[in-house]
Amino acid sequence: MIVYRSIHDLRAALDAERAHAKTIGLVPTMGALHAGHMSLLAQSVEHNDLTVCSLFVNPIQFNNPEDLKKYPINEVADFAMLESNGCDIVFAPDQGEMYGEEIGLKMNFGVLESVLEGEFRPGHFSGVGVVVSKLFNIVQPHRAYFGQKDLQQLAIIRKLTRDLNFPIQIVGIPIMREANGLAMSSRNMRLSDAQRDIAAQLYVAMSSIKEDLDRNVPIEKSIALAKDSLRHMEGIQLEYMEIVDSDTMQPVSKIENDKNISICAAAFVGEVRIIDNLYIAQNR
Repeated sequence: MIVYRSIHDLRAALDAERAHAKTIGLVPTMGALHAGHMSLLAQSVEHNDLTVCSLFVNPIQFNNPEDLKKYPINEVADFAMLESNGCDIVFAPDQGEMYGEEIGLKMNFGVLESVLEGEFRPGHFSGVGVVVSKLFNIVQPHRAYFGQKDLQQLAIIRKLTRDLNFPIQIVGIPIMREANGLAMSSRNMRLSDAQRDIAAQLYVAMSSIKEDLDRNVPIEKSIALAKDSLRHMEGIQLEYMEIVDSDTMQPVSKIENDKNISICAAAFVGEVRIIDNLYIAQNR
């Protein structure tokens, strides 16, 4: 495994590989890696000749400066995990390498970024769009791999890829969960064992909605019951819970099996914000 810090050096290395007609997979990350990231890496290693994993904590996607300060960083552990799981190249630039002296570029994704995460994290998806566009331009992969835990982000990246005509296949990888159902996330490192069990109740609540819908309970009633159960639970503060079209993030009033429909939710457990989602109907 080779680590590059420089855009110029990485491009030169990848140009040499492309000259031999090798396919390239990209796994963008912010580090603090876990088994969920490794599931993305495994898919890339299986389907491409060469896999590049980026490690870069992107400052412009944090709307809360305190969240950025507390983001867990352990580059040595990340490198070891990537090497043992078959990564070929790591791109680990600093902020100056990625953005120069001034970060001025912004992106707008319209209604897709004004709901759910976009409503509670203004500017977040602009930052995601900018850094992903830069990584796509730098690496020029054939395929790029993203976890479905960040479902709205995945929808944003699919739109970005279409709108900017990137010749890249976007591959969504299912959520990896802890034994108690909690979606794996780098931020889970900031939770105590007791808080992890509390955080897992978000998944329990979403699962109960899915079970209700399978029994033809109306959408409004099933969501109300789940929200009520969380409202009476100590240690968790629900921010939102909605049933939406997985591609547009717009609310739906009925379940249609020819559409991609999901339950999306966010909550605070202590000072840690967690997000999760669960497919109800999947047509992809």
